[in-house]
Amino acid sequence: MTIPSSPVLQAGIQSFTFHDGGGPVLDRIQLAAAPGTLTAVLGASGSGKTTLGRLLAGWLTPGSGGTLAGYLELAGTRLDFGSGMAGGDGKSHHRVEPRIDPAAWGRQVGFVPQDAAAALSTVRATVAEELAFGLENAGVPRPAMVAAVDRTAGLLGLTGLLDRNPARLSGGQLRRLAIGCAVISGPAVLVMDEPFASLDAAGAQELAALVRHLVASGTAVVILSRVIDGLLLAADQWLVLANGTMAAAGDPASLGPETGLVPAGIRRVGEAAGAARASRLPSRTMRPPATAARTASAVNAEVPAAAGTAAIPATPSKTAGAGAALELRDVSFSYGPEARRAGNKGRWLTRSRNVPSLPRQPLVLAGINLAVYPGEIVAVAGPNGAGKSTLLRHLNGLLQPTSGSVLVNGSDVARRAVGETAAEVGLLFQHPRDQLFERTLLREVRFGLDRLVGTAKAGERAAAALAAVGLEHAAHGHPAELSASGQRLLALATVLARRPLVIALDEPTVALDGDGLAVLDAAVCSAAAEGAAVVLVTHDLDYARTAAHRLVALDGGRLRQA
Repeated sequence: MTIPSSPVLQAGIQSFTFHDGGGPVLDRIQLAAAPGTLTAVLGASGSGKTTLGRLLAGWLTPGSGGTLAGYLELAGTRLDFGSGMAGGDGKSHHRVEPRIDPAAWGRQVGFVPQDAAAALSTVRATVAEELAFGLENAGVPRPAMVAAVDRTAGLLGLTGLLDRNPARLSGGQLRRLAIGCAVISGPAVLVMDEPFASLDAAGAQELAALVRHLVASGTAVVILSRVIDGLLLAADQWLVLANGTMAAAGDPASLGPETGLVPAGIRRVGEAAGAARASRLPSRTMRPPATAARTASAVNAEVPAAAGTAAIPATPSKTAGAGAALELRDVSFSYGPEARRAGNKGRWLTRSRNVPSLPRQPLVLAGINLAVYPGEIVAVAGPNGAGKSTLLRHLNGLLQPTSGSVLVNGSDVARRAVGETAAEVGLLFQHPRDQLFERTLLREVRFGLDRLVGTAKAGERAAAALAAVGLEHAAHGHPAELSASGQRLLALATVLARRPLVIALDEPTVALDGDGLAVLDAAVCSAAAEGAAVVLVTHDLDYARTAAHRLVALDGGRLRQA
C-alpha cells in the first residue's frame, strides 16, 4: 500500500503482552499514518484495536503497561522495544528499554478513548473550563485560549453548553467534549476509539465534517471502530484486526464485502436491522399487547409502530391482560442551577447554588405521559441532551419528578423504599463501569440474588443470566478483563438475573459488534416474551425499529411519535 508522504506515526508490533501471564494480545501488526490521511482500524469486540489505539496514543506505555516487541515511531523519532538482543557470542544481552514520555507524546498525539469520560480532568466546573484545561497547563495566553475554546465548541456543537457542568452532560455530549479536548491544541495525529458511539445524527455529521477538515488541514487521523460508516468508506486505508493480529490491510475498495476479508462481527451501517440480521431472528408482529392497544388513547405516548418497524412475536406473555407494568403520569423534572460563564471577561466562573440571581433551570422533562405493558418493548430516541437518560433514572427512583408520578405495577415509586423498587425495575446504565464492582463475573451477577430469591436459586439464576449473554465461559474471570462489549453484556446479565418486572436499557447497543448485538436482541426478546416490560433508549434507529413495538422520540422535554 502506498502512503502519500512520510508517516508521522508508525508502529511495527511483533507482539504485545500484558503482565498477567497470558499470551500476546497483539501480534504482527504494521501501521503507518501520514499527514493528511484517514486510517480506519476495524475490528470486532476483543480484536485488540483498543489496546493498539492506547499504544499509539502513549496511554499504554511499554514496560509499565506490558511487554512490547517491536517499535513505535513518532515524527521521525523511533523507539525500539524488545526483551533482549543476541550478541556475537550467541548470548542474549539485555539493554535498557526506551521510555515514552506521555506528556511529550500527548502534545503530538491527541487521543479520545472509548470511555470518553476518561479523557476529562474531572476538576473543572464547566465545559469551557474543561476545553481550556490543557491550554492553561501549556501556558497559552488567555486571549488565544478563549478564541480556541470558542472555535472548538463551534466545530463540535458545544457552544450552547459552555456553561454546563460536565457531570451533567449526556453520553453523546460528553463524547463531543472529549473530542474537543483532544483536538483543541492542534496535534499532528488524532487517534479516536469508537468516536461515533452515543452520538445522535447531528453529532455524527458534525464529527465527520470535523474529521474531513482535520485531514484536509494535514492531520493524520486514526479511527478505531467496530462499525463501517460512510466516513470510513472514504478512508485512505483500512487495517482489519482479528484476535489481535492484522487479518487484512488495504484501501476500502480492495476490502469490500465480496472479498470476505472483513470479519462478520464488524458491522456496516444499516446492517444492525438489515436483511442478514432479520433472517436469523424471529419474526415480530407490529401489534403491541392487547392491553396497550385498548388504552392507547389515554396516554400521549401510546403511538403505533413506526412505518417499517419489524415484527415482534405475538406469543401472549405470562402476564397478558394485566395493567401497565410502568406508567409515567404528567412527569416533569428540572435540575438545579448550573455554573455560569462571565463571557465578556473571557473567564469561566463557578457560582454557588445559593446565589439568588441564577435563573431557574428549564424543564428537562415536561409533562411526560407513558405507559408500558408486560411483554412490550418501547424504544425512546432523541438528540443528545434531550433527557433520555434522565427519563430512565426516574423509572427506578434514582431521580424523583419535580411534578407528576411514576408508577410501577400500579404503585407510586415515590412512596416505596428504593430497594423495593430496584427489585422490580432493572436498569442498565449507559456506562457499565457505573454498576460493575465485583471480583468475578459470577459474583457480579449473583450479587444480591441470595437475599432476593434464596441461596438455592441464586446460583442457577446467575449461571442462566451469564449463558444468556454468552459469558458463561468467563464466569470466574474479572470484569475488568472483558472488552467494552463484554462489560456491557455483563451489566445486562446482572439485570436479567433478577427477572424484574421492568427492564430499562440506556444505549444498550454502544460498543457491541454484530455478534454482541445479536446476543442483546435475543436476551431482550426472551425477557419480553416472559412478561417483562422493556424500555430502551438508543441512537441506533435501525435496531430500535427492528426491536421495538413502539418507537417514540424525546425532544424539547416532550414525547412524540417517531
